[in-house]
Amino acid sequence: MAHVWISNPGCYPTGTIAMVRPLIEAGLLPSEYPLTVNALSGYSGGGRKMIEAYEAKTKPVTNPYLPYGLEFEHKHVDEMQTHGRLAHRPLFQPSVAPYRQGMIVSVPLQLWAFDSAPTGAMIYDCLAARYRDTQFVVVEPPGQAVAPSNLDPRALNGTNMLKIYVFINENRRQAVLSAVYDNLGKGASGAAVQNLNLLLGANAAAGLQAA
Repeated sequence: MAHVWISNPGCYPTGTIAMVRPLIEAGLLPSEYPLTVNALSGYSGGGRKMIEAYEAKTKPVTNPYLPYGLEFEHKHVDEMQTHGRLAHRPLFQPSVAPYRQGMIVSVPLQLWAFDSAPTGAMIYDCLAARYRDTQFVVVEPPGQAVAPSNLDPRALNGTNMLKIYVFINENRRQAVLSAVYDNLGKGASGAAVQNLNLLLGANAAAGLQAA
């Protein structure tokens, strides 16, 4: 009997790859670009020991912002590079906050460093076209006023949704791409269920919450 091996994406690479790979494949982002990824996650993304530390009955961790992975050997970096189609390992700086789940992953881009810098419209059009026919990924247009609640890492908790926000300053030739999603949903179990549905030939959305 033949075996089929399926790898499920990690939570941090899910947002990174979703934003970066379409731009590289479209030629808007050079694969050699020295990419930086900044991310904030609920403590459930750190595994059993971190969960126990934050939920300890005595002296629980209460830091509002705790960077980690500063040895730059985080287990998800290779996945970001390989499936993001990056020529070099990205500089990844994860952090954790004192809530259980939900995350925001951001990729800053110095467009002035590109030989041919894309405009905000070009970046948005590329991402919007890539995800136009998908049920669980929404790309917000650049220049849209963003309420603080939209950029709350917990805004999409309990769903399989992923929202990408495109921020561009054309005069400064700088951009930030941000993805908001649930690290236990789209970043973990939601993606696993969606992949299983595809493997079985079922509706990819079966059993998944969109909003």
